[in-house]
Amino acid sequence: MSQFVKAVLFDLDGTLIDTAADFVRIIGKMSGENDWQAPPEAEIREQVSAGASAMVQLMLRHNDQLEVSESELLEFRQQFLDDYEAEICVDSCVFDELEEVLRALEEKSVPWGIVTNKPRYLAEQLLEKMQLDERCSVLVCPDDVSRSKPDPEPMYAALERLSIPRGAAESVLYVGDHIRDIEAGKAAGMPTILAAYGYIPPEDQKNLKKWGADYITETPADLNKLLLSSGKFDYL
Repeated sequence: MSQFVKAVLFDLDGTLIDTAADFVRIIGKMSGENDWQAPPEAEIREQVSAGASAMVQLMLRHNDQLEVSESELLEFRQQFLDDYEAEICVDSCVFDELEEVLRALEEKSVPWGIVTNKPRYLAEQLLEKMQLDERCSVLVCPDDVSRSKPDPEPMYAALERLSIPRGAAESVLYVGDHIRDIEAGKAAGMPTILAAYGYIPPEDQKNLKKWGADYITETPADLNKLLLSSGKFDYL
């Protein structure tokens, strides 16, 4: 028997949108400005979900800059964020097969939205650049809550903005590529889908089943199939 779904929520970076190429470019630019070698692209991708500080620290470690002070680290982080904001959507794109998912949900009048740990000022600019801002029914960022994922507060905020009671959380799917996504969705009572194609470090890849997601999709095509043609979900 298929499960009735009222809405679908996504994490942003590494789940719905492949933003890694822009981060790779910016780390490369910063490395060049300091006459350093940029870390391998794969290693940068693995740090995207951990945020700006993690990517900057990777760059510093890769170049044996281990004595950087806290104030210098903050300066590098701010430069990273400023450079990213200035060119926030040069190479970013919706993951293959997921634009079809968004269109199908819209055709069925099923709202889709985003719950992310990305700061609102960046998330809004990214969605606007990608012309997704008016299509996205709800956007919840750390700025909107007192506790970010893995706490369920952002998920509850999304439900409230969609006018879906918490008691109906089982009718809202949440898709993410980080353990905190799965923990937040489960804590809120939502069925969870792990996007295993996302920005997941190799050391975590072998433990994905332990995260407890209801479904694991290895590729965007697998997620497309699960949501649209597996028969597991009913959007009527």
